[in-house]
Order: sequence, then structure tokens, then C-alpha cells
Amino acid sequence: MGVPFVDLKAQYHSIKAEIDAALIATMESCAFTLGPEVAALEKDFAPYAGATYAAGVNNGTNALYLPLLAAGIGPGDEVITVPFTFIASASAIHYTGATPVFVDIDPVTFTMDPAQIEAAITPRTKAIVPVHLYGQAADMAALRAVADRHHLAIVEDCCQAHLATERGVPVGTIGVGGAFSFYPTKNLAALGDGGAVITNDAAIAERVRRLRNGGQTERYRHVDDGVNSRLDEIQAAVLRERLPLLPYWTSMRRALAARYRAMLPAAVRAIAERDRGHVHHLFPIRSPRRDALRDHLATEGIDALIHYPYPLSAQPAFARFHPAECPVAACACSELLSLPLHPRLTERQQDRVVAAVASFERGHVQA
Repeated sequence: MGVPFVDLKAQYHSIKAEIDAALIATMESCAFTLGPEVAALEKDFAPYAGATYAAGVNNGTNALYLPLLAAGIGPGDEVITVPFTFIASASAIHYTGATPVFVDIDPVTFTMDPAQIEAAITPRTKAIVPVHLYGQAADMAALRAVADRHHLAIVEDCCQAHLATERGVPVGTIGVGGAFSFYPTKNLAALGDGGAVITNDAAIAERVRRLRNGGQTERYRHVDDGVNSRLDEIQAAVLRERLPLLPYWTSMRRALAARYRAMLPAAVRAIAERDRGHVHHLFPIRSPRRDALRDHLATEGIDALIHYPYPLSAQPAFARFHPAECPVAACACSELLSLPLHPRLTERQQDRVVAAVASFERGHVQA
């Protein structure tokens, strides 16, 4: 048997009876969008995330897009983000009509480098979208200082960082709001797409809830030109069953990450853990022979993935914005490889991964 990158079947079967019962009850209720399950999930998820309010939406991309809109970001504005992330971090900015401006990442943590922001600010800059990458919070204290100095809004991309904290402060609560994804491979996962916005600002919460539902304040009364971004009841029901297990699953991820750090050969460099609030959505290692290492692991039956092979600043989709080069991000794209890490990964499987990485390193030294 090989070592899969994730094991969605095991994840489902771990609480299959509870999920199946929740699905049947939801289908029998025939309330499928913005019903009691969504309302209950919002009520439950907000305190888990450390926030006052939560609003369910249909995916993580809209969880970023809608709080940007709610904060007044629009055409003619510029929003600073990073190029080393999934495309949604920048696409959500573009959807508002604003221009995404890329700044390079820190060479140690691979999150937004606060030292790069000042030079990227122009009179049109209105916001910053830091990404809490791989489950590790960006340096929010430094970013907050820059944002306050220049009167910029912060919308946090928390799509890989469920329950993460920075200096004890929950991610998503430091700026205007935070965006979460419930894609099936996330730390808290639905059986399809889903997302949520958290905030401590009642006005932002109210506007996001309005925007996700066509801008309606009541049926057929549209205050905003909103979108269709409703979280469906079935996904909310699944998430409610899984949410109470999230703290335990997070502790498992942290334990497995610590075990990797203790066991991997010295030649392998894991990304630095700058804060104990890291939740280890992914566990990337850095190797100048990344592609050869991935091929070697594949021959051993181990599924390792690349997150991400190209910086957004070099993607054709954003070429019209003439982004600045981001050499640290480009280097990360060529060197990082994510090893299997999830709560159902066994120590025996992890031992196989470590042994395969070690055998690759030994072969390289001997060669």
C-alpha cells in the first residue's frame, strides 16, 4: 500500500454515521440554501475562529472577494498581496475591479515580507491581503503597523489556516475580516465547495450577508449589486458535524509536523515555524532537487505535491498588471515539495515517507 497525500475516504468514514444522518435530515427538510444549518454553522464557527460574526458563502474565493467589497474596495484601487499562493488570493482582488499588486515573500517563512510593502504603496493603495500560508500566520503585528501608518484595510486569507493564531490572536480577527475555505482537502472540509467570512465588525458582517444573496435586504429588495454566493444547507450540515473535531485534528497535525521535523534528515529543510499557532495544513520541505525527489517518492508509492509551481506574478492571467519580479517567490516555486500530512496519517506511513526522503538524500551524497 502506498502513502496517499490525503485520505478523504478515511476522513468521511471516521464519522460516517453522523454525517449520513445529518445529510438525510437536511434532505428531508427540503431547506437547501441559507436555512437553519447555515445559521447554526455561522453561530458555531465564529467562536471557534475567535470572531464575533461568521457568514457562510459558497467557496473560499468569494470569502475573500465579499469582505473586500464590503470594505469599499473597487475600480481604480490597488490591493497588495503575495505571488506565492493559490490564484484566488489575487483573483478576488481583481473581481472587485481593483488591481492586485504583488510583493515578495519572506525567505524564511514564505509569508508576506512586511519590509517589501512600503515600496509598493501608491496613492491608489487601499488594502493588504496577507496569506496565512500552509497554516502559518503571516507577521500580522508588522503588517498591522504598516497598514495603520498608511490607513489601509486588511483582509486576511485564512483559507489554509483554520484555528491558526499569531502571538495568540486568531487569524482573521486582526483586520477587516478573514476568509476561510471548506474545500474537501482543507483542515475543516465540506463534501464539496464552501467558505466563510469572519469579522468582529457588525457592519461588515451585515454587508457580506447581503452581498452573498444578491444584495438583498428582503426578498426582491436589492440595496447592493450583490452576487449568488450562498452556502448550501447540505455542506453546512457536514461542517457542523466535523467542526467539534477540528481542535483534535489540529493537535494531530501539529504532532505529525513535529515528528517530521525530528526525523527528517538534516539536509532537508522544512519551512521555519515562526509561531506556535501554526496549524500545518501542509508540510512542505525545501530541496534544490525537488523534482527528482518527487519522482523518487513516487517510485516508493508516496504521493507528494507541489504547492505552487509558478508565482502569480509570472502567470499570464496577471501580465496586464505588469507585476514586479519576486525572486524569493520564484525560488520557492522551484524548491518546495509538500509531504503527506493529515490527521489520518499513521506513524508507520510517516516512517515510510522519512525513510524514502533519507534514501534519496543518501543516494545524492554517494553520487
